[in-house]
Amino acid sequence: MDDTYVGSIDQGTTGTRFIVFDHGGEVVANAYEKHEQIYPEPGWVEHNPVEIWENTQAVVTRALDDAGLDADQLAGIGITNQRETTVVWDAESGRPIHNALVWQDRRTTDRVEELEDAGRAEDIRAKTGLEVDAYFSATKTEWILDNAEPLKLQSSRSQDLRDRARDGELLMGTIDSWLIYNLTGEHVTDVTNASRTMLFDIHEMEWDDELLSEFNVPHEMLPEVRPSSDEDYYGHTDAEGFLGAEVPVAGALGDQQAALFGQTCFDAGDAKNTYGTGSFYLMNTGNEAVESEHGLLTTVGFQMSGEPVQYALEGSIFVTGAAIEWLEDVDLIDNAAQTAELARSVDSTDGVYMVPAFTGLGAPHWDGRARGTIVGMTRGTKKEHIVRATLESIAYQTRDIAEAMEADSGVETTSLRVDGGAVKNNFLCQLQADILGTEIARPVVDETTALGSAYAAGLAVGYWDTIEELRSNWQIDREFEAEMDSEDADRMYGRWDDAVERSLDWAQEE
Repeated sequence: MDDTYVGSIDQGTTGTRFIVFDHGGEVVANAYEKHEQIYPEPGWVEHNPVEIWENTQAVVTRALDDAGLDADQLAGIGITNQRETTVVWDAESGRPIHNALVWQDRRTTDRVEELEDAGRAEDIRAKTGLEVDAYFSATKTEWILDNAEPLKLQSSRSQDLRDRARDGELLMGTIDSWLIYNLTGEHVTDVTNASRTMLFDIHEMEWDDELLSEFNVPHEMLPEVRPSSDEDYYGHTDAEGFLGAEVPVAGALGDQQAALFGQTCFDAGDAKNTYGTGSFYLMNTGNEAVESEHGLLTTVGFQMSGEPVQYALEGSIFVTGAAIEWLEDVDLIDNAAQTAELARSVDSTDGVYMVPAFTGLGAPHWDGRARGTIVGMTRGTKKEHIVRATLESIAYQTRDIAEAMEADSGVETTSLRVDGGAVKNNFLCQLQADILGTEIARPVVDETTALGSAYAAGLAVGYWDTIEELRSNWQIDREFEAEMDSEDADRMYGRWDDAVERSLDWAQEE
């Protein structure tokens, strides 16, 4: 055991990371590479899947080299990925027929509004647990099949893309599938990623024929759906390939479910919030798919080999860390670390509220036409007030979700496990504890997304025997207790709703 490890490919929105973990869940190797963000039109976001695959090979190779490890020392590889981002590729050549459409991409908003007007939203939510939104893969796949240039075939006539998909010549997948295909040659996804496509029935745990026909997506192009931690393995890397070794690829989880797994939220009622570009608050609801009455998503949490699925409730907040990046873009701060000292330098925001609805609002509001809004400014408003209001907006959006979670699940959150880049900010963690009135627990290993997919693969290959071993790996770095008077917190939060109201339905068609 001493000289074997588990690797995790963490393919995120802005870049790709490869981390190697040892038996204690400690990081022994780590490499990262950014990829290009492509914005062909306002509201459109694309990635080049070939660049992502090349970067994946580069970071895996570099991390192993830097740590002096051999690929043969990897007991298994897990994958975690930006969810909903969609790729369609040619089965024979392995070439994508179009750039990947990223989860943030809003180009199919009109199609979504058409579905809502036709009264389809309720039925889709009942099967998939999802709100009808441009965020998910169904309308993205439909758009690619409608709009990509058909490849010219030898017979010199171009064949319709859907015919090619029906003949199994085109394959569709989220980024996990794209990477598994390139690593192993197998066309596979896991239950968590399948549950984010808006094409998958989370109660029957299978692709849904009615939804496939609604979006005109041929069944033949879809990946096989497997457990998140799979003792039968998804496949092996090619000994002749870039790694030069046959390593089992045996675990995959969408990034937010991976963080739930990495935070060892294995029991009903366990909850975590990941603060990244956006924030994603998930609560394990056990073997029951709890329907949300309050604008949350019902989603698959994870599935272990031979065990029933564990479900989760999820609140997706589109912009949190990205709001801090915006402060940098407009030169209000030089770097993210500065936000804490600036926010601390004033006692309050002086009544200023910032609603960071730059790409619309996710849960619990679901308004794709909301836009970023700052209200309550006076002549005395300084940049410190705006910076503090931006940090407060992260805490308020999280409380929106926490209240919806409690209402839907009947479970009161007493402690919230947090991870992601922004939780290094002690001011934000304390503010979050105050606004929620809940203890915030920050773990020692904050790469919980990568850790979660490493755990899934490691359990599948027998590197770890039980989830109890994983629980004992989980160590707290620091706990934050609520210090603010709850009446003050309620009063501050009370005006947040008024500010959100001002931001709604702002982006009208010209």
